[in-house]
Amino acid sequence: MDAKDILGLPKNPFPATQEKKPRPQKETQRKPDGVHREVYALTGGMAPLMPTIEVSHLKKRQNTEKEKISWQWLPFTSSARTDTLQLYHWARVVNGVPPTGDYSFAKYNKSVDVVKYTDEEYKKHLTDPMWSKEETDQLFDFCERFDLRFIIIADRFPYPRTVEELKNRYYSVTRALLVARAPSPGDVSGNPIVKEPYNMNHEVERKRALSVVLSQTKQQEQRDAEILAEAKQIMESRMASKSAEDVELPVNQIGNEGSEATAHAESVSLLNTNHLASSTVAPPTAECTSTPASLRMLRVYLRTHALEQMVQAANSSAGLRTIKRVDQTLQDLGVHLKPKVPTKSVCAEHLELRKEILTLLNLQKQLQNREAEASVNRENSYAETPSTPKRSYRGDVERSLVPDSAGFGGDRVGKRDHKRKAPGRFTDAPPSPPQSKRPRKLKSSDG
Repeated sequence: MDAKDILGLPKNPFPATQEKKPRPQKETQRKPDGVHREVYALTGGMAPLMPTIEVSHLKKRQNTEKEKISWQWLPFTSSARTDTLQLYHWARVVNGVPPTGDYSFAKYNKSVDVVKYTDEEYKKHLTDPMWSKEETDQLFDFCERFDLRFIIIADRFPYPRTVEELKNRYYSVTRALLVARAPSPGDVSGNPIVKEPYNMNHEVERKRALSVVLSQTKQQEQRDAEILAEAKQIMESRMASKSAEDVELPVNQIGNEGSEATAHAESVSLLNTNHLASSTVAPPTAECTSTPASLRMLRVYLRTHALEQMVQAANSSAGLRTIKRVDQTLQDLGVHLKPKVPTKSVCAEHLELRKEILTLLNLQKQLQNREAEASVNRENSYAETPSTPKRSYRGDVERSLVPDSAGFGGDRVGKRDHKRKAPGRFTDAPPSPPQSKRPRKLKSSDG
């Protein structure tokens, strides 16, 4: 008996399975050294070092248009020139048609518009005892000819004038003409020549200082660098000491900035005791009332940033809940937490309002503490203080009622008295007030 008999299968043999065709073996190529496995799997080999071009593209002819291009030596005209000079250059000619139009480089010819004046304007607005009309006319002619290149103008000028004097005369005349020809001074107020007039003295001093600097030796430059470094260290030390003094100096030594807060504090009679001398509202420091030292180091800063720094300095002594109560009070009063128009006066008033609200909240807190202490003292007014003599206890009262000749009664009372007078767990606690009870009745045996 075999497995087929057990399973009840026929004993006929199974049909022959189809023979599988062998797959062609792929040619295994070894991965070259220096190539990552991922790159080799994507490219199937080495990545090309340069883009390849198919050979079929090389055999194709280029689509050449039927254009005949030649270069010819042709004349040209330029709008940048005012004379009749004829110039030539090589030009690209397509199909025998020469190029037309203006010279391609004529657009780079830029000229300065120099103002002109009449004899009447000169007599009315431009007279100067240091300059004659001939010198002024020659100067403006050279300015238009040499495009305000004053070094060339000073070299070609027939009169002995310096570059600074020529500049001063030209810009002063131009400024006077612009102001005189304008309908109103506001129309030319934005012109750079009118807005920032030329300063001849400053220019002379600048060139003198520049010549002194350029003529220095290496030893002088090294000495100047050492002096500047020492001056920088001195300035930093002064700023650090000044900032430390601003933090430590109270506001009552600065002025009357905190007089209002002090007046409010003095009006409350509960703050006059010695117990609250250390817990009263601390006056704001000089760092809170003035610009912080961190901002004094900066030459330019935003006023909103300065206001944030000053608010943080003012709230440094307050807790998080107190700061939230101050913000809530401002919202209840309809005041923005950050001013919409942060001018100097608005920021100062906003900071002063925050300080007054903080002072008010601190005074309210101190008032609540004093009221709580007063209520506790009122409740403990009947409590016995350590300086008063001790009062008699229950055992002493009973002992006075029972005669000394009592036997067991006396012993029992003595034990109770001993238990009551034994020291408790907390000896410093004040004794409880005596309770009045009815005396124990005497037995017949005691009588």
